[in-house]
Amino acid sequence: MATPVARRSDRGATAVEYALLVALIAGVIIGVVILLGDSVFGLFTLTNDSNW
Repeated sequence: MATPVARRSDRGATAVEYALLVALIAGVIIGVVILLGDSVFGLFTLTNDSNW
């Protein structure tokens, strides 16, 4: 009889990889909001202040 081969657990590694992806995506979102926030706010203010 052959002995069972121990399986390597990748659960911890994939959790770390997903955490890094989430952190990267959050960083990109924060960067975009910082860079474009004033422009978008000005656009909405301009639209709100316009007379229809």
